Amino acid sequence: MQLRSTAFQTGGAIPTRFTCEGDDISPDFSWGDAPLETKSFVLILHDPDAPRAGGFTHWVVYNIPAGTSHIEENIPQQATVAGLGVQGKNDSGEIGYMGPCPPSGTHRYFARLFAVDRELDLKPGLYHRDVYSEMQGHIVEQAELMGTYVKKCERAA
Repeated sequence: MQLRSTAFQTGGAIPTRFTCEGDDISPDFSWGDAPLETKSFVLILHDPDAPRAGGFTHWVVYNIPAGTSHIEENIPQQATVAGLGVQGKNDSGEIGYMGPCPPSGTHRYFARLFAVDRELDLKPGLYHRDVYSEMQGHIVEQAELMGTYVKKCERAA
């Protein structure tokens, strides 16, 4: 299984439009070659370089249907999105995507897609740790795409 985006390549810079300095919209993601036993997917976007214990989670989407292989850009910030699944809370406590906005330096943003062998019995609006805990023992495969971002104002300094 491989995770891709038209917005950025592995190890490449995330375009400003997907960050706090731009439109702050979610990028697209696509994947293929999911295991046959996949019943749902989970996508988590996480910044391990954030200056807080455990990093900062920017996006959590779970119970993505097994037949799905693409997430469009600019997903609305609502708990349930038809055809996509359920969104959790980012580490700011808001439902949906929150773009990169590092306080200083270049940060890495890891998008991880998990193929899960069941739908998760979870209500909408949970945090990544709740979703991750529920999928333990049910992850069939995972894929990762890492992008980077440094604020423009810092680049200019």
